[in-house]
Amino acid sequence: MDHASIDAARALADPVRRRLYEYVAAAEGDVGRGEAADALGLQRTLAAHHLDRLVDAGLLEVTRRKVSGREGPGSGRPAKLYRRSGRELSLHLPPRDYELAARVLAEAVDRYGAEDALHAAARAEGERVGAGSGDIPLPEFLRDRGYEPEDAEDGLRLRNCPFHSLAREFPPLACGLNLELLRGALEARGEDGERARMAPAPGRCCVVVSKNNED
Repeated sequence: MDHASIDAARALADPVRRRLYEYVAAAEGDVGRGEAADALGLQRTLAAHHLDRLVDAGLLEVTRRKVSGREGPGSGRPAKLYRRSGRELSLHLPPRDYELAARVLAEAVDRYGAEDALHAAARAEGERVGAGSGDIPLPEFLRDRGYEPEDAEDGLRLRNCPFHSLAREFPPLACGLNLELLRGALEARGEDGERARMAPAPGRCCVVVSKNNED
C-alpha cells in the first residue's frame, strides 16, 4: 500500500489546500506564506497551516533564505518559502506498478536496439491522441497531459515532463519518445504554425513547442 500517495490525496481533498498547492506549483520561483495568502485571499495563519500540511504530505518542500536582499546583522531571519516537491506520487487501488513495467521495457529497447520502432509507435500514439482531442486549445491539450505549458517568446515551454522518472534513467530514449509523441499530436491536431523540437534545460521538459520559423 502506497501510504505516501494516500496521504497526498487526503491532503488535496481540502479545497483550500488544493488551491494553495496549485498556486505554489504554478509559480516560477519559491513562494512565501504571505504571498500565497494574499494571492488567494486567506489569512496568513490559515495559509501557513495548510502549506505546512502540504509539506507533511510530501507535496511541497521548504526552503529558507533571506528575501530582503540584505545580509548581516539587522537583515532579518531567513524566510520560510515553499516549492513543489520533486517527489512523484501516484495512487492506484489496488496498487499497480506501471513505472516498473516502463523501466523494463525501456531497458529492453536500450539494450537490444529498437529505437526506430519505439519512435514510430510514439508518433502513431501521438497522432491518435491528437486526432481525438477535438478543438480544445493547444495549451489546454498539453496541460491535460501533464506538460504544464507556459508562454514564451518562441512558443510554449513545458514546465513539467510527464515521463520524468523514466527520463532520468534513460534520457535519450525517453526524450526521443516524448518528441515523437508531441510531433504526432501536433500534426494530427493540424497545428500548422507549431512544431515540437528538442531544447533540454534544467527544471523542465526536454521538448518545447515553437513557431515553425524558429530554429
